[in-house]
Amino acid sequence: MKSVVLLSGGLDSTTTLAIAQKEGFELFCLTFDYGQRHRVELDRARDIARHFGATDHQIIKIDLRQFGGSALTDNIDVPIGRDQQEIASSIPITYVPARNTIFLSFCLAYAEVKGASDIFIGVNAIDYSGYPDCRPEFIAAFETLANLATKAGVEGKETIKIHTPLIKLTKAEIIQKGLKLGVDYAMTHSCYNPGREGISCGVCDSCQLRLKGFQEAGAKDPIEYVKHL
Repeated sequence: MKSVVLLSGGLDSTTTLAIAQKEGFELFCLTFDYGQRHRVELDRARDIARHFGATDHQIIKIDLRQFGGSALTDNIDVPIGRDQQEIASSIPITYVPARNTIFLSFCLAYAEVKGASDIFIGVNAIDYSGYPDCRPEFIAAFETLANLATKAGVEGKETIKIHTPLIKLTKAEIIQKGLKLGVDYAMTHSCYNPGREGISCGVCDSCQLRLKGFQEAGAKDPIEYVKHL
């Protein structure tokens, strides 16, 4: 069985990759160099794909900085030092417009070429930053689209399945699952606002959600941070 796994180099996508491997899938990984400010995740993704023995790992370059509109792809400050209530109160400026729609479209094309009917994405609808393209409704709609938009789907040769194994888990539950699968979280990167040497800031929304997850999981986060709140 072949699967396409969307791999950012972060905690969630790495755990998802480990789950796909555990389920016996052959791994074809896609990573995107989309103009993000936290480009250190690209190096982490390369290492992670190699570590898991991916059959193929493609890094696709697209420039979403041409559109901007997000703190990750524009000259907009990444929010720092927000409490959990603030983080959960609204869709944050770190949301990249239509990012998962764009990424999943590439995954779909790659899956068709490789003859894969399974796509894995590490979206989460519990401990997340309010992104609309991480919700179950979005994934269900895209899966319907995938089976209308592909030759294999139209001809009835195979059904495209979008796997979201983390979607109903808390960050702590994700970490616990990954640790049981032997994931080395020291390989991963989550920070939206890393320093020049790629060290995580410790105060952006993503860092705080990660740190909270490790604390609630009763585990130590193995990566280095500039500071902690």
